[in-house]
Amino acid sequence: MKIYFVYILKCSDSSYYTGITNNIDRRLNEHNYGLNQECYTFKKRPLNLVFCTEFNDVNQAIAFEKQVKGWSRKKKEAIINDKWEDLKILSKCLNETTHENLNKKKV
Repeated sequence: MKIYFVYILKCSDSSYYTGITNNIDRRLNEHNYGLNQECYTFKKRPLNLVFCTEFNDVNQAIAFEKQVKGWSRKKKEAIINDKWEDLKILSKCLNETTHENLNKKKV
């Protein structure tokens, strides 16, 4: 059975890069050695692995990678810091026009 990894790298400019691989050591070396000049991380080295999780199903790994790529920095930092319980709070819409505010009276 193959194992797939979804990982987050912290770049030298403090941005985050999220990726997927079936060989985490090889992929980290590719990022750190700058094998692909077109890669987001090429000009942002050195890189630090700050999060990595395993999947047995490639489709689940791909879905999770896509989900994380769409997340805010705060949500990424929550899982980096192993604070998964913060995701619910960080996912809450805080806009004035949110459906939760429709029935509230303005003062």
